[in-house]
Amino acid sequence: MISRLLFCAFTSVISLSAAERSPNIIIMFADDMGYGDLGCYGAKGYATPHLDRMAKEGVRFTDFYVSQPVCSASRAALMTGCYSSRVDIQGALSPKANYGLNHDEMTIAEVVKQKGYATAIFGKWHLGHHEKFLPATQGFDEYYGLPYSNDMSPMPQNNPTVNAAKTYPPLPLIEGTKTIETEPDQSKLTTEYTERAVSFIKRNKEKPFFLYVPHAMVHVPLYVSTKFKGKTERGLYGDVMEEVDWSMGEILKTLKEEGLDDNTLVIFTSDNGPWGIFGNHSGSAGPLRESKGTCYEGGVRVPFMARWPGKIPADKVCHEPCMTIDLLPTIAKLTGAELPSKPIDGKDIWPLLSDKAGAVSPHEALYFYYADNQLQGMRSGNWKLIFPHTCRSIEGATLGVDGKMGVYTKRETGLELYDLSVDIGEKTNVAAEHPDVMIKLQAMAETMRQELGDSLTKSKGKAVRPHESL
Repeated sequence: MISRLLFCAFTSVISLSAAERSPNIIIMFADDMGYGDLGCYGAKGYATPHLDRMAKEGVRFTDFYVSQPVCSASRAALMTGCYSSRVDIQGALSPKANYGLNHDEMTIAEVVKQKGYATAIFGKWHLGHHEKFLPATQGFDEYYGLPYSNDMSPMPQNNPTVNAAKTYPPLPLIEGTKTIETEPDQSKLTTEYTERAVSFIKRNKEKPFFLYVPHAMVHVPLYVSTKFKGKTERGLYGDVMEEVDWSMGEILKTLKEEGLDDNTLVIFTSDNGPWGIFGNHSGSAGPLRESKGTCYEGGVRVPFMARWPGKIPADKVCHEPCMTIDLLPTIAKLTGAELPSKPIDGKDIWPLLSDKAGAVSPHEALYFYYADNQLQGMRSGNWKLIFPHTCRSIEGATLGVDGKMGVYTKRETGLELYDLSVDIGEKTNVAAEHPDVMIKLQAMAETMRQELGDSLTKSKGKAVRPHESL
């Protein structure tokens, strides 16, 4: 009888411990996936049933943004909760870059490490490729992947541009801090990243974990495994999309099998809009204007879904604007971790994720969009303001075919105001009709210029924190 009572008491403690354990966090981050590239956002010609199910079982955001429409800057914002200009990471770091994310900045991995989390990244890092800057030095226990974009390679099948062989060293595949292979077979990467993610979940199911899966796909060059090759009407792009969807399916299946489903927040989003100049090898921005590399909606608005059974109500759609910078403070709140000591730009959006009654965006100015330290646009409420600048454009451009890059046109923008509540495609400039809005937004922008700078107006930000050099 005594032994039975002791057993019951022991199992009750175990159950209580499991119930009170901090939530697991999983972020899958696609590369160059457009707003219109998932079935639940209107994609045609291929199927994304697992990601669509994730949205159906959780919340889907219609107005979710990245801080810059390009690789490294976007990832810096995600990892630090800061505008990339605040942490001095611009554009896409090349293999010649001798700097990376400053170790004084706290990443999501380091935030949850305060609470004893196991951490891993399987995929593309792109915040510094030298050993000093790799994920192992930024809070991650495990790393396997490419240190930068998959086209930063001298191989003509990966980068057909004339100067690629002179510009890039062999593309490295890194495990931990060591290069284990160069020019890996990229058709295996999505599968390998997924298998590593599944293994990590199984090995760490007894303690809280943070898993970051930034896939190399669907960035050109496109690669897909034999199990998905030739499967869709959309061709290679559709095949690749279905394999990314399969990857999420494997992760969701593993959570269910390991009894972790009800204690895991799973997030899916993309680093920027589609690389539209590649034609049939690029994704779709759906109803949005332009694509990667611009601060029009097609460059900075991305798909976003979050799922956590029992905590996030099923089949919800959120229309409030949010951004990747908001994920770090939200995760800190959910895990009970301390925020970084240095100022960050993101805010807790758990009330929106959990569909709390009356929840609205926690930002007044949502949001500021930089490109190479040019303040090119901002959003506040439904108002989107574009500042005069020069940018590349796919409107009227010659698009590429089968992996070959097309030829951009050049756009000279004016001071443009759009009401996104009725003009999601940014077709009608209403600046002249709303002088009061223009005055208010430009005043907000000037405050941000003083804070983070703006090379367009030669403003030097007083609160920019430097990247770290070798």
